[in-house]
Amino acid sequence: MKKQTSILFVCLGNICRSPTAHGVFEQMVQAHDMGDRLLIDSAGTAAYHIGKAPDPRTRAAASRRGYDLEHLRARAVDTSDFERFDYVLAMDAANLRELRSLCPGDFGGHLGLFLEFAEGSKLKEVPDPYYTAGERGFDEVLDLVELASQGLYRHLQQEGRA
Repeated sequence: MKKQTSILFVCLGNICRSPTAHGVFEQMVQAHDMGDRLLIDSAGTAAYHIGKAPDPRTRAAASRRGYDLEHLRARAVDTSDFERFDYVLAMDAANLRELRSLCPGDFGGHLGLFLEFAEGSKLKEVPDPYYTAGERGFDEVLDLVELASQGLYRHLQQEGRA
């Protein structure tokens, strides 16, 4: 049996972007019956919201598209995550810098931006919708996350991990 591949999605507070990626990718993995091969989690580089559910606007936008984020709770990134996860994917450059500062020198996994996997996207970062007015920002996050999730899943298939 092949080793389980583990993926950690990371944003600042773990209440908007990374739980969206967590929920979308988790549902995609379950739809492909790959839950036993892929472990998915999310975290934040800041400890602002530990133990809290995703932002209500995030949950509402996800729910409109059929994603359930109700079971997710915010947590902070820990250095042990670099031992537990094969892929550590940041939503933006600032969080990637923070992750690089925490990353041990012997980390053998993939540390990068989630949108590296979003084929056809001109954006490199998932914008933070927290301070935007209205639903549009949360829907844009979902659009980007869905695109990157499809690309990540294809990548994992090519690598023989999915």
